[in-house]
Amino acid sequence: RSPMRRRPGIAGIQQRRDASVALRVVGEDAERQHLEAMRAQLVRFRASLEAFALKHKAEIRADPVFRAQFHKMCANVGVDPLASNKGFWTELLGFGDFYYELGVQVAEACLASKAQDGGLCELTRLMSLVLARRGRAAQPVSEDDLLRAIERLQCLGGGWKVLTVGGKKVIRSVPVEFSPDQAEVIRVAAEGARAVRAGDGDVSISAEKKATAQRGMYPVGCVSRSALEAPPPSGMGWTRERARSACEQLVKCGVALVDDGDTKRGERLFWLPCVSARGRRRGE
Repeated sequence: RSPMRRRPGIAGIQQRRDASVALRVVGEDAERQHLEAMRAQLVRFRASLEAFALKHKAEIRADPVFRAQFHKMCANVGVDPLASNKGFWTELLGFGDFYYELGVQVAEACLASKAQDGGLCELTRLMSLVLARRGRAAQPVSEDDLLRAIERLQCLGGGWKVLTVGGKKVIRSVPVEFSPDQAEVIRVAAEGARAVRAGDGDVSISAEKKATAQRGMYPVGCVSRSALEAPPPSGMGWTRERARSACEQLVKCGVALVDDGDTKRGERLFWLPCVSARGRRRGE
């Protein structure tokens, strides 16, 4: 006969309850102390950051590289000097007016080049256009400054976005969303002849495929349907209809230009000024 299991008494239940409450109080107190210590540390760090900005005010304003490093340091502690047009940072460094003025110049440059690039402008070319508008006597700026000014423009709508195409940053200033095929055509054009030459030294590729790749070779910023139709790795291996549709859609939205003057290959070429070396030279 098994002995009867003794039920916990009222005193034992109350004791465990008191212990649970005590542990919760201790935990809440430790969390509160930790939070207060973190707040005090952030206050001290913010004061040190403000002192640093005050000491190096001239360098932050004059040196774009130093300014970019200062922004990164602020971001690491959750401080955004551009969050408001009023306040300590604006009064001390004048960031508000600086980036708003730069944003206007970026918008003007993109608007002026829209007829040529369809609203897609490579960052390096945009940099040269903005510098030309600012003049030599203006405060120097960097690509990091341009990207921060574009972030301020994004709140206005209108399609402002920084895209990465073929390892290059391209600024979109029009409300156009590209399909995966359109984005792939832009990437192939950005990589140019490097993409179709990738298999030249590969002995595993047949002579027929190499000949197809050679016929589809094109310079940076240019693409043809035959290059897209060529089998990998020289091309994309697309069908003729898929290649035609993607290229013609880019022409319709103004990003690509048609070139029927290629007598050497005897086929239509599609130029994309946003990633074309020729387009960059025109903008310099």
